[in-house]
Amino acid sequence: MWVLVFFDLPTETKKERKEYTDFRKNLLCDGFTMFQFSIYVRHCASRENADVHIRRVKNILPPRGDVGILCITDKQFGDIELFHSQKEKTVSSEGQQLELF
Repeated sequence: MWVLVFFDLPTETKKERKEYTDFRKNLLCDGFTMFQFSIYVRHCASRENADVHIRRVKNILPPRGDVGILCITDKQFGDIELFHSQKEKTVSSEGQQLELF
């Protein structure tokens, strides 16, 4: 599973910029990586694990702005077509699988 967090937060005042920065830092601390400027993604091993991270995002929601959360499967994420200046890009990384020996 992949958890995607989309956000559009106000940054007009010093307080709003701090809330934006804190939200972004908390996402990074929880293992999310930047996919685009306001889209962060995290790979999760199962739906239950995804639910844990979704709850964490809900607990750090800033008081103002818009935030969306979406879960998609590995297959759906793998079907993403990415382009940069009309040239197709490859998806940079797949989720890391923990292996126990």
